[in-house]
Amino acid sequence: MKMIKIFGHKSPDTDSTGSPIIWAWYLSTMCGLEAEAKLLGEPNTEATFVLDYWKVKKPEIIEEVSPNDKIVIVDTNNPSELPQSVINADIIEIIDHHLLVGGLKTKSPLKVTIRPLACTATIMFDLMGKDTEKMPNSIKGLMLSCILSDTLEFRSPTTTKYDKEVALSLAKDLDIDLSILATKMFEAKSDVSKISDENLIKMDSKQFEISGKELRISVLETTSPNTILKRKKSLINAMPKIIEDEGLDEILLFIVDILNEESTLLIPNENTREIAKKSFNVKSSEDFIKLPGVVSRKKQIIPNIKI
Repeated sequence: MKMIKIFGHKSPDTDSTGSPIIWAWYLSTMCGLEAEAKLLGEPNTEATFVLDYWKVKKPEIIEEVSPNDKIVIVDTNNPSELPQSVINADIIEIIDHHLLVGGLKTKSPLKVTIRPLACTATIMFDLMGKDTEKMPNSIKGLMLSCILSDTLEFRSPTTTKYDKEVALSLAKDLDIDLSILATKMFEAKSDVSKISDENLIKMDSKQFEISGKELRISVLETTSPNTILKRKKSLINAMPKIIEDEGLDEILLFIVDILNEESTLLIPNENTREIAKKSFNVKSSEDFIKLPGVVSRKKQIIPNIKI
């Protein structure tokens, strides 16, 4: 039986790091299949903390897949977030909670589960049914951490009643205070002192084509926004090289203040200023714009972007 490779998107966050491990456990332990979690890059600082906290080994990092590989894609269905070689592989399943982008072609029919929940791990909890009772604490812990991350500890408007129910149930099973865990996770996510400007822009970033324009939409979730805003000028100066190297039209960088539930959008040029005006009905002559209440890329940013 050929090994199944399971991975999420490039620039892995906590959900794209934890969900492949969770599903690999389920397929191998409960379904009798050979499955391994993989990563498409180094996990961010929060995801790295989560792996260490639950004493889970970091999966192997891969850049490409081969035509003979059987793969499961989680936490994305966007081809721009996956290796280009994925179109030649044998995709057997997709589990995701994002809007359907389109563009992936498969060799044969496959299982597709895309649900309007806040987190891929929540979907997996539901798909497992009673088998969740057999999860070891490390898998429960990863699942809880994924939900806390994607919901910003239930602050995000993407949070559903079911996401919260699953998280509270897992926390009870683990006998853990989820608020303390969330605080530690957000502190780890906020520690970006050793990350270069270019890598910071790319750390939690997704590429979209909107109205014929190629945009990289980056979100930096933090409990210490001023630490990142102090680097505002150098971040703006790093954008033109990324735009040129990747053939982009613009980069939209949102700094999300988790505790105050607001975002700051950096304004490197007049094009971005115009996008901000059309999308969020705000004006500013500064090199940033405050967006009160905006914390979710999926629900509040992407749907509102107007070019």
